[in-house]
Amino acid sequence: MLSAVERKIEQFIQDVDSVEVHTLYKKISKGKMLRARLIGQIAGKSLLSIKLASVVEMIHMASLLHDDVIDDTVVRRGKTSINATNGSKIAIMMGDILYSKAFFELNKIDSKVSSIISNAVISLSIGELNDVNLSNNFHTDKSAYLEMIYQKTASLIEASAQASALLVNKNSLPYKQYGRNLGIAFQMMDDILDITSDEKTLGKPTFNDFSEGKVTLPYIYLYEALDECDKARLIALYKKPLNQSQKEWIKKSMFEHKIIQKAFLEAKILINEAVELMESCGEYSLSNIARAMIEREF
Repeated sequence: MLSAVERKIEQFIQDVDSVEVHTLYKKISKGKMLRARLIGQIAGKSLLSIKLASVVEMIHMASLLHDDVIDDTVVRRGKTSINATNGSKIAIMMGDILYSKAFFELNKIDSKVSSIISNAVISLSIGELNDVNLSNNFHTDKSAYLEMIYQKTASLIEASAQASALLVNKNSLPYKQYGRNLGIAFQMMDDILDITSDEKTLGKPTFNDFSEGKVTLPYIYLYEALDECDKARLIALYKKPLNQSQKEWIKKSMFEHKIIQKAFLEAKILINEAVELMESCGEYSLSNIARAMIEREF
């Protein structure tokens, strides 16, 4: 399925009829293709499901290109980002081209499917906007964080699961909830791994989130657990390049207060719900994907 999706995306890129676009596409790191995997598992391997998976992966790529410009990201999945090699203007325009081609192809699939994916992209974009606004100042608003990661990350995963179920006339509601839970847990795990993993495994610098101004779930919980002196110390490090001793202090503080375990438990609860949903539908391959989500290292 995934190789078929890669070939279909390649075909869509060739359709654009631009050597520069094709060259830029080759530079983009393709990642785990989680959304395409979900679509394949739910809808099976057909021309329509391959097209849907290809469209969704192109939308995801486009969002990451824009995201890298917003965050001034230099490394994405172990590769130098497009904005770092070719400049922000080129990265934005490449993202626009991917979005445009994706929606052109999406329009040919099914009106209900198209509506679900399109609404998810609106949510994704609002999530990016909220992420930028939240990064202006240090905050400990857990509900705002959860809403933002739902919009920015989970909405497209949720839509992928829902749309692929509709494509094959399955009851889409349990798949939609599964996708929502999976997407939120996926982002929570990303936020945890930013602290617990290493740069080689992660494919990007660790502690990057806090330096970029992102107050993720572990930092929200850490702030709540610290005394007033250490709260002030944590805030003073916000949006600053962290040296090794500062990173070690944050790690040590999180270890002492069992912050990572607390954040991990939230992700695990969501995954357990997703597993139960899919097993009740007899979708054991999807429950295995969910379990793997909280066991990953990158």
